[in-house]
Amino acid sequence: MKKIVAVLLVALSGISCTGGAESGSKLKTGIWRAVVQSKGGELPFGLEISANGSAYTAYALNGAERLPFDKVTVTGDSVRLTIDIFEAEIRAKVDDNTLRGFWRRHRTGQDYTSLPFQAQHGVQYRFTPTSQTPNINVTGKWATTFRSETDSTFAVGVFEQKGASLTGTFLTTTGDYRYLEGNVVGDSLMLSTFDGTHLYLFKAKRKPDNTLVGGFWSGESGYESWTARFDPNAKLPDPASLTYLKPGYKTIDFSFPDINGKPVSLKDARFQNKVVVIQILGSWCPNCMDETNFLSPWYKKNKNRGVEIVGLAYEKSAELTESAPKIKRMMDRFNIDYPVVLAGTNVKSEASKTLPMLNQVVGFPTTLVLDKKGMVRQIHTGFSGPGTGRYYDEFVADFNRLIDKLVAE
Repeated sequence: MKKIVAVLLVALSGISCTGGAESGSKLKTGIWRAVVQSKGGELPFGLEISANGSAYTAYALNGAERLPFDKVTVTGDSVRLTIDIFEAEIRAKVDDNTLRGFWRRHRTGQDYTSLPFQAQHGVQYRFTPTSQTPNINVTGKWATTFRSETDSTFAVGVFEQKGASLTGTFLTTTGDYRYLEGNVVGDSLMLSTFDGTHLYLFKAKRKPDNTLVGGFWSGESGYESWTARFDPNAKLPDPASLTYLKPGYKTIDFSFPDINGKPVSLKDARFQNKVVVIQILGSWCPNCMDETNFLSPWYKKNKNRGVEIVGLAYEKSAELTESAPKIKRMMDRFNIDYPVVLAGTNVKSEASKTLPMLNQVVGFPTTLVLDKKGMVRQIHTGFSGPGTGRYYDEFVADFNRLIDKLVAE
């Protein structure tokens, strides 16, 4: 996804806790309205906390998504909620019905991105408690352009509005903005999401010509303006056309180390005479996690059909000692049975050099499908996750049809 860009992450597991309901903590269970203070104003998300004896669990709520925190640690009047895979956390003081503290994400060395955080117990609205009927209804597809100081990007906004409540996402050529939730008030809309590592806030107002004009804030300091016009026929370029083999190539080859330093190559016996799916990903990438959340159980169901998967991880460091633990956390979280190797860094220009038979690595994730002879039959850039609704369903159906065809050959 652009700027990969969000988790993500539906139906994750492995939540644990220390401290808890029997340790004298004041932390209340139930629904909280959580807010991170961004440059665009309040960036809200739902927070659900429950207790079982001395164990707490917590989920971030965005529309239909329940995103689990890995650990909930309660010490005295303080609580810490962590998402280990993204090296992100919330730390807050507990004061009856209020949590006050900060969200932060590890960057490099001891450097952190950090923003103020607050949550209110028992409050369930997103941006506003109003139930008044808005002046506009934005349900449908919107041809959208995001503009930064240096470039512009085309996207398709997909929204569903029910009264003053709004859900949806933006589709781009390299992925989606995952689950967005918000409100429509008068002639304006507000949407947000929190996936642990990316924080997105969208605001827009309908103009007299029926276009939407607004701003998009991300993380600590990111900002882009955006405009959109209603267009039921809006669509993106074919995701199978963006990344392709250079002239003269029909297959792909590599040798990269797994997390134990053992080289993995398509010449290995496990890949011979099998349909092979190559997943270009990164443990830092929420869209990649959405795809992994699909591929991991899919592989368990299909590996005996003569299908293999190998993940090529492009991390923030090309040093195995630094990146292997991050890859291992990802593999554990998603219960991955197929090999994942360290292929290089997540700078697209550098990643492209590691696979010189490709025109370029356009985005993360990118998925290649090889037939039993090792020939590349499809290269799919990006991933439309479950937050995109029918677009995710269409991807799953198309993927299964292709694999069925290649297995039968």
